[in-house]
Amino acid sequence: MLKLNSLQKSIILILLVVWALVNIFPLGVMFISGFKTTREIFMDPFGLPKKWTFNSYVKAWHVANFAAYFKNSIIVSLVSIVLILFVSSMGAYVLARFDFPGRRLIYLYIIAGLVLPVRLAIIPIFLLIRSFRLNDTLFALFLVYTAGGISFSTFLLVNFFENIPVDLEDAARIDGAGVFRIYWQINLPLLRPALATVTIFNFIRVWNDFFFPLIFIDTDAKKTIPLGIQNFFGEFDIQWDLLFGALNIAIIPIIIFFLILSRQFIAGLTEGAIK
Repeated sequence: MLKLNSLQKSIILILLVVWALVNIFPLGVMFISGFKTTREIFMDPFGLPKKWTFNSYVKAWHVANFAAYFKNSIIVSLVSIVLILFVSSMGAYVLARFDFPGRRLIYLYIIAGLVLPVRLAIIPIFLLIRSFRLNDTLFALFLVYTAGGISFSTFLLVNFFENIPVDLEDAARIDGAGVFRIYWQINLPLLRPALATVTIFNFIRVWNDFFFPLIFIDTDAKKTIPLGIQNFFGEFDIQWDLLFGALNIAIIPIIIFFLILSRQFIAGLTEGAIK
């Protein structure tokens, strides 16, 4: 193991602090700009507001119908994550614990989605959604996001399932537990770090996605946050104060999710690195 002296540790620490500040600075500017007027944003973009006001948040939430976009994004994200966790965890459990003909072929077929982006298949996906008459519905987004998140989630969870001792399942079978009960009550609680990693990864992906809502959603009342933010960009004018207020509101769920699941998320990354 490489040992570092105090000078090397200090240099690394300074570089990490500088890198952290570089990444935090744009978020800080965005946060402060949410309390300014459009005139103040242009006159003093990096300074503090002369008067802290929440007018931009109130106008963005009520006048610009941002509350509807926020609600739609919450629904789409939560439903998609629940479906991804349920489908991928069950599939990963079967692939990790049962040996059957074609098992490896199925596993390779699933993780092939890591190589091929879902957006490449947008034309057949659109035709399929249209054939089921799901255009302009949130249900279309549920299906697309669930299908797009299964590959990575299954790939990650299979590795974690394989590292759970089989003796635990044998003991549960002796006590009369069935396959689903072993999966639900024995294995899933042990996979909390991996499930937290899958949740955060997919939540950020779904919450920030602009592409699929643009393709499938037409009605303004069904738009998600990325589409709703587009409304602040007018043909001849941009409402910068409302835009920054809306962006600050949009990042709140991501921060809350990460704070709640951060310990499990870091544990999952650490365990994955050790493997």
